[in-house]
Amino acid sequence: MNTYSRLPLSIQKGKGTTVWSDRNEAYLDFTSGIATCNLGHCPPQVQKALEKQLSNLWHTSNLYHVPKQQELARLLVEKSCFQQVFFCNSGAEANEAAIKLVRAYANNNRKKQASIVTFQQSFHGRTLATVAATGQEKIKSGFDPMPEGFIHLPYNDYHSLQTIRELDPTAVMLELLQGEGGVVPADPDWVKELSTICKENGILLVVDEVQTGMGRTGSLFLYEQYNVEPDIMTLAKGLGSGFPIGAMLAKEEVAAAFKPGMHGSTFGGNPLACTAGFETLKIVSEESFLKNVATQSEFLHTQLENLLADFFFIKEKRGKGMLIGLEINGDAIDIVKIALEEKLLLLPAGPNVVRLLPPLTISQKEVITFVQKFIKVLQQYGEAEHG
Repeated sequence: MNTYSRLPLSIQKGKGTTVWSDRNEAYLDFTSGIATCNLGHCPPQVQKALEKQLSNLWHTSNLYHVPKQQELARLLVEKSCFQQVFFCNSGAEANEAAIKLVRAYANNNRKKQASIVTFQQSFHGRTLATVAATGQEKIKSGFDPMPEGFIHLPYNDYHSLQTIRELDPTAVMLELLQGEGGVVPADPDWVKELSTICKENGILLVVDEVQTGMGRTGSLFLYEQYNVEPDIMTLAKGLGSGFPIGAMLAKEEVAAAFKPGMHGSTFGGNPLACTAGFETLKIVSEESFLKNVATQSEFLHTQLENLLADFFFIKEKRGKGMLIGLEINGDAIDIVKIALEEKLLLLPAGPNVVRLLPPLTISQKEVITFVQKFIKVLQQYGEAEHG
């Protein structure tokens, strides 16, 4: 169906940071399948585990115990501040599960009506409930009537905190770094105060780490950098190295609101997806791996800082780790299209932000190759748009 504005490229093969077209032309991939292939394309350790699982079992049912699911759940709990995990197939489904858990928790605690505060320019998914949670009108367009129960407030705004105090919602749901909304990080002091308000008033704090989790921002989960403990966290994208998987994690007392039969998923926690997730998490959570991500991302950020002085149409560099946004004077999609000609894959994040999402396994040599290609792209864009 006519739901995607596709670029003129057909990708046939991928390895590491490189993909090849149907014409066998190589492209440097700075999209990672939109923050999904965090270990690069076809990582050997994940591939080997999947090949073994393929010969044993593809699918069963959540009516039975699924050992691979239990292994991944245990590792997620061990590496985070949560005690319970629900598996699904995507970030939207993980956020949908979080919304349902918040409502179940509200009903259990006899709150009159469950309400969730989210923020303007947020993005939480494409299901009807997650579209309603999203703070962008363009995402909602054409799908009225919207499900009720969501309140959108300005992001990084201290007046919003006062409003939250007054509204006393069941939960606050946010991205600590808005991805689709333009790569906008949350202010640490604002988040600290928000967390305090939530704790003091019994408001659940839900953090959407679908794009920021799994090492993307330099730590395993971004909430760690903000020194807060959410009540619920959602994951997907980088969790499965390209295999469809989502997860909703919660503190024990919050998770207790779900009872058998209240929520489920046919494919959620599938043995193949959980095998991919387990092997991916083992690698990404290693201290040496995260240290290398920090080193390479610092090098990349430094290179990009140097470009700001040379290209006046780049207004600002934002982001953390390997999730970077460059705000420009003009249309980001124009730079994306020029980059395609230079065999470089980039993404927009809104109308005027170019988003960089390289695999976390990128080498310093590959960063230098990217910079060389990107300079050519920026020069062409500058000549075409600004003379």
